Amino acid sequence: MDKKVIKPDKDTEKRILDSARKIFHKKGLAGARMQEIADDAGINKAMLHYYYRSKEKLFSAVFQEAAERIFPEVSKILGSELPLFEKIKVLIENYIEMLKQNMYLPIFILHEIQQDPSRLVNIIMEDESKAFMKFFQDIEKAKAEGIIINTDIKTVIVNILSLCIFPVAAKPVISGIFNIRENEYMDYLESRKKSVTEFVIKAIKK
Repeated sequence: MDKKVIKPDKDTEKRILDSARKIFHKKGLAGARMQEIADDAGINKAMLHYYYRSKEKLFSAVFQEAAERIFPEVSKILGSELPLFEKIKVLIENYIEMLKQNMYLPIFILHEIQQDPSRLVNIIMEDESKAFMKFFQDIEKAKAEGIIINTDIKTVIVNILSLCIFPVAAKPVISGIFNIRENEYMDYLESRKKSVTEFVIKAIKK
C-alpha cells in the first residue's frame, strides 16, 4: 500500500507557529516539548516533525519571525535621511508602539539571547548593519557640527533600547508596585514616547 503523502498546508503551518510561539514564550527552548506544541496546534507529532524536523529548527523559525517584527521598521528609520533629533523621536515612537502591539517579544528575545547571543547578532549583522552604520554616521556628524556633546554611540543606542524595552519586559513588576491596571498601563507606555524622546535628546544635546 502506498504511503499517504502529506502536502504542506499554510493554515497548518500557521497554527504550528502560533502554538510554538506561545509555548516557547512561556517555557523557552529548553522547557518546551514538541508533543506539547503538537497538541496545542491540534495535530499529531508526526505532522509536526514533517514541517519542522527538530525543536531547534522550529525555534529558529519562531525566533526569526519575532526578530523580523522588530528590526525592519527600526532599520528603515535608522537608514532614513531624517535629521538626527527627528530620527530619534520617530525611532522611539515606532519602537514603543511595536512593543505595545507585541508585549511578549522583549522577554522572549532577551531570555533566548542569553542562551545563544549569536542568534540575534547574526540577524542584525545580516539585515540591519547598513542602517545602524547610517545612524552611527549621523551621530558623528552631529558631534563634528557641535549639535550634540562628544557622546559614546554605544551609550545612545543602549539608552534608547533599554528605556523602551524595560517598561514592557518588567510590566508585571511595575504594574504591581504602582497598582496600574491594564488599560492604564497602555496609557503609561504611550506617554513614554514623549518622555523617553525628551530624555534621550536632552542627554546628548549641546
